[in-house]
Amino acid sequence: MSMIMSQANLQTQVSFSLMGKVMDHAEAQNAELIRMLDQPQHPNLGHSIDVKA
Repeated sequence: MSMIMSQANLQTQVSFSLMGKVMDHAEAQNAELIRMLDQPQHPNLGHSIDVKA
């Protein structure tokens, strides 16, 4: 019984550790995506308007 509980405890600890790593990775990816979205795609776009008709 003790070994079964020990194995279950180990599985729980591994699961939580893995979940923490997955969450950290997802958070890093989200931060990179937000950083990329904040950068202008075309730095000169929208700075001037052609008013000649």
